[in-house]
Order: sequence, then structure tokens, then C-alpha cells
Amino acid sequence: MTAITIGVVDDHPLFREGVTRSLSEISNFVVVGEGASSDDAAMIASNNRPDVMLLDVSMPGGGLSAIGEVLALSPSTKILMLTVSEEVDTLLGALQRGAMGYVLKGVGSRGLAEAIRTILSGSRYISPTMSAKVMESSLQGGSSEKNSLTPREREVMDLVAQGLSNKHIGLRLGLQEKTVKHHMTQILSKLGASNRTEAALQWRERR
Repeated sequence: MTAITIGVVDDHPLFREGVTRSLSEISNFVVVGEGASSDDAAMIASNNRPDVMLLDVSMPGGGLSAIGEVLALSPSTKILMLTVSEEVDTLLGALQRGAMGYVLKGVGSRGLAEAIRTILSGSRYISPTMSAKVMESSLQGGSSEKNSLTPREREVMDLVAQGLSNKHIGLRLGLQEKTVKHHMTQILSKLGASNRTEAALQWRERR
């Protein structure tokens, strides 16, 4: 049976060690890298290219910011957020940035294994509690509007509207240029704009 390689990134050592130990006890799961920050996530993606990367939302550098960086370095890696955050905006932001799953930290090892296998099959996995919250938010006309930009995408657009290039936006926000390009692709799609100039004009009108 082919091994499933996994990277685990969380800034709480005891929790990270517990997750790593639990996953290592599951047949054909192999943890190939551990880290505590978005920089560590990027390094693991670059050096190990794991099948799955578990990312915490609240860690140095930000878990959401790490998604684009990991995917730019290892496009085939599936990202699963493992977090205590039950905010719908955080969930939607993670999915919009490219995460395939969102699991709350109360999950057991069997549930986590199920989530990993689900996203590896190409399907999304969202904790039942969060699925219910998203549905409720949608019925209330809340923050699940598909065309809304994530907080990071709004930051990028603010700088695009100021005339900054992808390279300079990356320097300002501490992101790689490839990550900024990934954000711009998502932004243009959401705004229905054909290029960054058109997007900037739309953005200025909205401000």
C-alpha cells in the first residue's frame, strides 16, 4: 500500500506531537515534516512535497497566508486546516485560498484520518459543526457570499489600487511573488475583471 505523506504545522508543541504520534500509528500514514509557522510550512512544502499538509490557523505568519505559499511550492499538496476557530469567515477564507478541508481540533484520530483520506480523494471535508454554521449563515444571507474577497485579498487589492506591482505587494505583505499572483487570479475571478487595471478601477469605486 502506497504511503500517504503528511506535514504537520502547529505552534503548540504538545498538540503537534500528539497529532504526529496519532497519525504515525495509522497504517500507511507517514509524517515527513513538522513545523510551527508559515515559514516552516513553506520549507516542508519545498523540501518534502507531502501529500497532505495540516495547518493551524493561528500560528506565526498566519495559517491562511501559508495556504497560497504551500500551493505555489507544491501544487499537488492537499491542505487541511486543523484549528479551534469556528468563524465562518475563517473557514470560507481558507477554502477560497485553496484549502481542501477544515477540521476542528476536538476531532479524534479516526475522524482526522477520515478527513485526510477524503481530501486525498479530491473531495472537500468540513467538520459537521462548521457545515451547519455555513448553512445557517447562507440562509441568513451572511458572510458566505461567494464573490466576497478574503481579508488578505482585500489587502492585496488596496495595494493594487495604489499602483504597486506583484513584487512590491509581496515585499509589503511578506509574501512570495507567486503567492501574490495566486491571489490576483482569485481576485480577478471574483470581481469579474479581465485585468488588474480594471480590478483596480472597480476597487476604487467600491471604497
